Amino acid sequence: MSAIVIFDIDGVIRDVGSSYRRALADTVAEFTSGAYRPTAIEIDRLKGEGFWNNDWEASQELIYRYFESQGQARSELSLDYGQIVAYFQTKYRGTDPVNWNGYICDEPILASLEYFISLTAASIPWGFFSGATQGSASYILERRLGLIAPVLVAMEDAPGKPDPQGLFMAVGQLGLQHENIDALPIIYVGDTVADMHTILNARTKQPHRDLIAVGVLPPHIISEVSHVNDYTASLLQSGAKLVINNVQELTPTLIGSLISIQGTGIEPV
Repeated sequence: MSAIVIFDIDGVIRDVGSSYRRALADTVAEFTSGAYRPTAIEIDRLKGEGFWNNDWEASQELIYRYFESQGQARSELSLDYGQIVAYFQTKYRGTDPVNWNGYICDEPILASLEYFISLTAASIPWGFFSGATQGSASYILERRLGLIAPVLVAMEDAPGKPDPQGLFMAVGQLGLQHENIDALPIIYVGDTVADMHTILNARTKQPHRDLIAVGVLPPHIISEVSHVNDYTASLLQSGAKLVINNVQELTPTLIGSLISIQGTGIEPV
């Protein structure tokens, strides 16, 4: 075995440009009475700050910022976070709590079952650490992608990124399934600054271990050629060893070559 690979889900395994991000924009528009609907670039700019991996919290933050731009202080507002979450979920999961009928149903899948089979065939342990809820993540991984009970650490299981606890939890679960992996390098694959910062922070917890961040360009960035260079540079500056266009480019051969690359020296955040 050459390395352990842990994947983010949103923007890496599934395209959330017309689902999570659409629900985020819908939510901001709803709670600003239609006065403000953030663009994809504005959402990227917020997430580029490295603190807004949770889209419910990101929705609330953009609502706050809109009203601040109108001269209102946060202390003057009576936003109900629970209502923000509930509205967001009616858009993302839909209005039927059993048979989901929201944006999640139409998310394009960015990886194939065969890709994960190829990693297993190459003796590469793999799993997932995501800021998505357990329900949402399991729906995509098992019902849409066809994986069977994959290792998954989701929103309910660990602090949000860039805290690395969830990353180590996923690695720990893989350690129960595979022998002699405690010293293997860990690769974390994500599409945001927070994902890259997760690896930087992980190095402070396990400085003896080789920890590598790989960035993936989300589809909405690839479709806007003018933004590719800036987004790529942002991921690299935040600690990525490499930035790829699609997660399946991270082949066993490329994984083998990555583990020999030395650290960047970027400081933890």
